[in-house]
Amino acid sequence: MWGESRFGLWSRVGTFWKLFDYNGLGWSFWGFVKVLVAWTRELREDFWAQMAEAAVVQLWTRALTGETWHDFAALAARHKGVWGGCWCMGFHAKGPGWGVSAEMNRAEKEALVRAGQAHAALVYADGVCVGWCQFGPVAELPRIKNGKAYRAGLKALPDWRVTCFFVDKDWRGQGVAQAALLGAVGLIAKAGGGVVEGYADEVTERGVPGFLHGGTVGMFEAAGFVRERMVGKVKWVMTRGV
Repeated sequence: MWGESRFGLWSRVGTFWKLFDYNGLGWSFWGFVKVLVAWTRELREDFWAQMAEAAVVQLWTRALTGETWHDFAALAARHKGVWGGCWCMGFHAKGPGWGVSAEMNRAEKEALVRAGQAHAALVYADGVCVGWCQFGPVAELPRIKNGKAYRAGLKALPDWRVTCFFVDKDWRGQGVAQAALLGAVGLIAKAGGGVVEGYADEVTERGVPGFLHGGTVGMFEAAGFVRERMVGKVKWVMTRGV
């Protein structure tokens, strides 16, 4: 911090030398005070700027597998199973736990994960899972919102779908969903790639359209997706090749 040029020794010596009153052979008191106040303000601003930089926590992603299931489950449990006990089962085919209990949804989700039939990119910060992005082949995630409008304009099914995001309540607005989406794209590439679809909401002047479980248009565009067609008032089908 102290080595930056604006706080350099010679720069400050030059500034103070200019305050010298040659006529009175002394220092200009009020000029000295002004410079001292300005210098103190700069130091304070620089200090807090560097503190903010130090506070930025690095995010990284891992695939949801049997090995990382407990990290996923801990995050979901902290939020009462997510979306009223869904346990991220809403876009899978309906199982016996559908609409019955959160406990059954949890058991079904774990079974799918351990069988390699449920995928997600988990986001970690300080060793704790703080969010995820669910993705998978169409056969794995056959259910989507706005299904009727989606099928009406459908030309061909994608190879992969990105269907759902969830972020810990204490980590929202800190780039976790974006990291999760990029992590999902990377995992899809490792799995062979193909055409990927997402179903994102466009944030308008009226604000956020309810729960952003599908992510935002801007977030997808930042990850290289383009708008294909609308399937709702603010819902866009977003696509990209991987």
